[in-house]
Amino acid sequence: MNNFGFSRRPDIGGKISVSFEFFPPKTEEMETRLWDTVTRLEPLQPEFVSVTYGAGGSTRERTARTVKRILTETTLTPAAHLTCVDAVRGEVDKVIGEFVDMGVTRFVALRGDPVEGVGACYSPHPGGYANGAELVGALKKAGDFDISVSAYPEKHPESPDFATDIDMLKRKVDNGATRAITQFFFDNDLYERYVERVRRAGIYVPIVPGVLPVHNFAQVARFSERAGAHVPAWLAERFDGLENDPQTHALVAAAVAAEQVLDLVERGVDDFHFYTMNRADLSVAICHMIGIRAHAVSAGGPSSAAA
Repeated sequence: MNNFGFSRRPDIGGKISVSFEFFPPKTEEMETRLWDTVTRLEPLQPEFVSVTYGAGGSTRERTARTVKRILTETTLTPAAHLTCVDAVRGEVDKVIGEFVDMGVTRFVALRGDPVEGVGACYSPHPGGYANGAELVGALKKAGDFDISVSAYPEKHPESPDFATDIDMLKRKVDNGATRAITQFFFDNDLYERYVERVRRAGIYVPIVPGVLPVHNFAQVARFSERAGAHVPAWLAERFDGLENDPQTHALVAAAVAAEQVLDLVERGVDDFHFYTMNRADLSVAICHMIGIRAHAVSAGGPSSAAA
């Protein structure tokens, strides 16, 4: 469908599971903003929160510090991102061991983007894991972890067709992945058709929709083009003329994302992953609108699930 109805059952919040994604801060100011975001989202009791890992492991140390702080200072369960770009197998295995020693039991295993950035051609590192499927296999050998992988409702930009793309997802699942989290999308029909393709291929792990709250429409439109994600005309119309009106932009963004989630709930989806961009406002507003309420958080320290 091209637009979403805005209605919900009163008991819907208790039936929805959410997770949030953060990226490691690069500066002291960004770290302050991240921890404000973590503090505000913690009372929503997400299933887990994930911390990204830069191309070629460029944020490895910051990712590790962020994960460790989440483990030791919050009740949240962190999932550490891993990639296989620009690293030999021994280096990746060492990173896995370091996360395990911290107490991490959840991972998000990704092939990763080329160090050269957008538009560069990916090539496996000599002596490294060639792709996400091999990385999942390495994680599964290291322990009985909860492993999330990526999925692409509009197929990966580098895949020649959906069959190739879904075959890679099947290889990841066969090697031990327990769920797939999708690239963000704005057309729920695309997600539904993708799940149908995946099920026909014999893949039965949860396909969790990735939801991107639109903090800045112009930026999201540019990123969508690079990522191969379609931006519907009706969505562009929603944000038209709001470039210099951040307050209204935020209100519209929260409504759009809540509508999308509620429509997916009506289609039988009950698990969602939010790309927070290290900002709390929209994610908090969206969760409130779909019926997820904050709960009291006990004084600092790790949760029993993460300890």
